[in-house]
Formats: sequence, C-alpha cells, structure tokens
Amino acid sequence: MNAEQIAGQLAACGLPCDGALAGRLAVYGEMLLDWNTRMDLTAVTEEDGIILRHFADSLSALAVPGLVPAAGRLIDVGTGAGFPGMVLALACPQLQVTLLDALQKRLNFLAAVAEKTGAANVTLVHARAEDGARQGALREAFDVAAARAVAPLNVLAEYLLPYVRVGGVALCWKGPALAQELEAGRRAAHVLGGRAEEPVPVHFPGLDWEHSLLPLRKLQPTPKAYPRKAGTPARDPLGQPRA
Repeated sequence: MNAEQIAGQLAACGLPCDGALAGRLAVYGEMLLDWNTRMDLTAVTEEDGIILRHFADSLSALAVPGLVPAAGRLIDVGTGAGFPGMVLALACPQLQVTLLDALQKRLNFLAAVAEKTGAANVTLVHARAEDGARQGALREAFDVAAARAVAPLNVLAEYLLPYVRVGGVALCWKGPALAQELEAGRRAAHVLGGRAEEPVPVHFPGLDWEHSLLPLRKLQPTPKAYPRKAGTPARDPLGQPRA
C-alpha cells in the first residue's frame, strides 16, 4: 500500500487527499496489516478494500457540510482499529479526537499508529461506552460522537448521545439494516434529548453497497439516568414497541 494508490482511490471517491494525508494513511494501512497478523483488528485484508471500506468510508463524513467541525472535539465510541476516529484525526489535525474502546490491546495498536504518524491530536480512553459517558470529563463534552458498525440504532443512540454537547451531533455509520432500525432509533433519540435527522447516502465507485450516515442532533441535555449500566442498553434497548 502506497500514498499514490491511496490518493488516487480517494480522489475517485470525491474525497480530497493531499500528499501528507496519503502518506500518513499509507503508514496506518501497513501497520494495520502487520498487527492484524497477531491480533483481530479487521476482516478486510486486501489493500483496495482497506482504502475504500475503512479509509474512504471514514472520510465520507467530511464530504457532508456541517457534520464534523475542523477544529472541534470528536469521540469515536467503540473505535476498534480506529475507524472512523483515527482516520478523521489524521485528516483534520486541528480536530481533537478521543478514541474509546473496551479492549486495551486495540488502544495499544492505536497508540503505536498515533506515534508513528505524528497524530498529536489523539487521546485514548479505555472504557466501555456506558461507563465512559458517566465520566465528568467526557459527558456532554463533544461536538461529535461517532460510531461505525457497533450496534443497532436505538442501542447506538444510548451509547453516543450522552457524550454530545447540546447542539452537537451523534454520527452513526449504518448499513442496510437502517430501514428496520430507524423508527426505534428515532424514539430512543427522543428519550435521550436528540432528534434523528435524514440519512445521508454514501456511494463509492466500484462498491455495490447500501450505506449511509445518520446524524442524531442533540437538542437538550440527556437525562442523568442514561446511559444505563453496562450491558443494559443492548439487553433492553430504548424505543422498542411495548406489548
């Protein structure tokens, strides 16, 4: 994987990528493939797949005006191998990015990536999503709380909205299941002080997928009862129809 290959594919997706960013992403990609031989970071191991499904997909949020402020604060909840948070941190050096994950070994990988790429705007937090949102320094402290491929929308709303300041946005990367999840997600967002906005379709040349970004706008503070204790949002999701 090299910088020219990355820059070319991102340009074909309509995503601007200068030489400096392409170089940092090339380092990231090589480290991802190397570390993935020793720990489970990604099921996508082809270079073109990493560029499109990880890098371009993460950067797609920058193509939508007003979603990610260039110099704001973003938290990636359940960051895994760093998508979308680490990619956005590399693309936006003035954006302060917190990467939160429950597995320390993933954070060890991301710490190595940050050091190798010179990403001084990255902070790492070892916590479950529900526990992190109860920390005073993190609760309602971010312009954007993001998550990709983490949970159904109504569960995701409880993970993300407690981190978002009033006026900010929880940004959800969603696949084809969104159509079935949307109504319960809208109800859950309302309980948590948010409102689901219109999904933004994401299309890339050569990829036949149904993919979208769904913003949940934070309208008022999240009630102190949320998020509930770790594990409860997944076991008893908000917004589900009651018998």
